[in-house]
Amino acid sequence: MGEHDLACHASKGRTRRTEPMFLIGGILYVYLVYGMHFMLNVVTGAENSAEAVLIRGAGEISGPGKLTKALAVDASFNCESLISSERIYINETGLLPSYITTPRIGIDYAGEFWKSQPLRFVTVPTHFKKMN
Repeated sequence: MGEHDLACHASKGRTRRTEPMFLIGGILYVYLVYGMHFMLNVVTGAENSAEAVLIRGAGEISGPGKLTKALAVDASFNCESLISSERIYINETGLLPSYITTPRIGIDYAGEFWKSQPLRFVTVPTHFKKMN
């Protein structure tokens, strides 16, 4: 949700670490947490808007650290473009997943307002619709 979102890394401003978030949508923002898990984020906003989505899982893989480990994503993927990358991409399947929204997790530091926002999207695995 950008720089005003206290759970967003960019809420502290534009830094060397957060620079990828200020680039055009389609860029990856990859960072290390706890000194051992890489987190994979897709920048989604316009240039200079600092918006990104943490990818918490895919297919049978649940958990952002497990996902990056399975995909062999490391710091070298930071700032990688999903448009031109030969190493990683998001595939269009033609399926529209059903999903629910829940409050985000692990962001107590951001305060009750940002903690309670329904900005975590969880797919309901067996309910997919074909896109028109």
